Amino acid sequence: MRKELLEITRRELMRSISKPLEALQMMDTIQRLGLAYHFEEEINIILSEVSSKVYDDEDLMTAGLRFRLLRHNGHQITPDIFCKFLNENGKFEDSLKGDIMGLLSLYEASYLGANGEDILFEAMEFSEAQLRSSLPSLEAQLATKVSQALELPRHRRMVRLEARRFIEEYSKENGHNPDLLELAKLDYNKVQSLHQMELSEITRWWKELGLVEKLTFARDRPLECFLWTVGLLPEPKYSACRIELAKTIAILLVIDDIFDTHDGPMDELVLFTNAIRKWDLEAMEELPEYMKICYMALYNTTNEICYKILKENGWSVLPYLKSTWIDMIEGFMLEARWFNDGETPNLEEYVENGVTTAGAYMALVHLFFLIGQGVTQESVKLLMDPYPKLFSCSGRILRLWDDLGTAKEEQERGDLASSIHLFMKENNITCEEGGRKGIMKLINNLWKDLNSELVSRNAMPLAIIKAAFNMARASQVVYQHEEDTYFSSVDNYVKALFFTPIIN
Repeated sequence: MRKELLEITRRELMRSISKPLEALQMMDTIQRLGLAYHFEEEINIILSEVSSKVYDDEDLMTAGLRFRLLRHNGHQITPDIFCKFLNENGKFEDSLKGDIMGLLSLYEASYLGANGEDILFEAMEFSEAQLRSSLPSLEAQLATKVSQALELPRHRRMVRLEARRFIEEYSKENGHNPDLLELAKLDYNKVQSLHQMELSEITRWWKELGLVEKLTFARDRPLECFLWTVGLLPEPKYSACRIELAKTIAILLVIDDIFDTHDGPMDELVLFTNAIRKWDLEAMEELPEYMKICYMALYNTTNEICYKILKENGWSVLPYLKSTWIDMIEGFMLEARWFNDGETPNLEEYVENGVTTAGAYMALVHLFFLIGQGVTQESVKLLMDPYPKLFSCSGRILRLWDDLGTAKEEQERGDLASSIHLFMKENNITCEEGGRKGIMKLINNLWKDLNSELVSRNAMPLAIIKAAFNMARASQVVYQHEEDTYFSSVDNYVKALFFTPIIN
């Protein structure tokens, strides 16, 4: 039945090419339902078709949708297509204020704005103001749609969680396509069963590794590690990549705990750092017992990943993967020194080092080789020393969201000052709410930088660009919670994604 529904949808999608708005709307729905990976070829044909033509008569809704879908999927498009909606003073026409679907489309498109694209930031301010003021007068279904967009724009949503949410929303829409809805439900459950298989593999590996039995202070959270990998790599074809990445994140959490929760003595932390710099088994002999098992787990897991990449693609990647781990351990060591010496870094020092210790560079460098798309001498040169701006922007968003989501919990544990408090100190802000607003502004600016990387591309393959964007998306979704704690929100996502099927 699923195969039959796939063929029906494929035919409908190709038939719609002659009607641009219909084709774009169908493609948008398919992407939101989590089905796009089945129709990559058809989607590219549609996007190539709509990017090569000039549409003088398109309305605001179509222009916004066309711009968002082309840019989101890595096609070139200029925001100048919105100039025709401006008046002689360079402001958006007053006549647009009643066009709610057009404003919503413009609002969603504006979140893909890059640095220097002032018209899109004007569009964001204009559309948001109009949508907020119109909310009380909208009928219930449209009001919900607008509220959800204002809360979290499409460009910043985590792919699999959005699919779960949107399947339910789509089922309530008047005039929805029943075949497409049925396909989305069947496919969601099929992908969920794939995730369950991956999870059982990760859980088996984690138990065999036995780190938490030996290190009782270490975090035992393979489910959370796997949630991140599904955030970064939502497409089913990346199953093997997700499994290997989850292993690295699980070991990262244990190393973080050695430096942080366990509060290892400085001389032992120095020994551990030096042993990882040397990256050989002899260096392990000087370590205390609890560090030996962690060192061995990191050493063996990294070498196994390198072996798999060598066998699959013929690339010898140990120097790159090893280097990211060394950088990360040195980042943890720097934080330990700050804490030990009673030093307070400035915000820039803290955030840049925090990108490294959050594992952003480690994860993205591993994924670059695990995905294996577009690995050339030229792209490998862009990978390290310094790390690409793409990785840095995404990692900074991760670091700042981490602080927004866990600042209270970490403060209670007596951890190093967070970016919120450093921002407050440097800007003479006395209330935490003001500090949080400041950090949100920094995050929004980093998204402009990230979008600029999507526009320029800089020889980085599209697959790793998407993974970097997905890291920023996952950070917001995982760490942005109102009343819940970080852990309860993670538990809710884990249940929805991995354990609760969609029932007809």
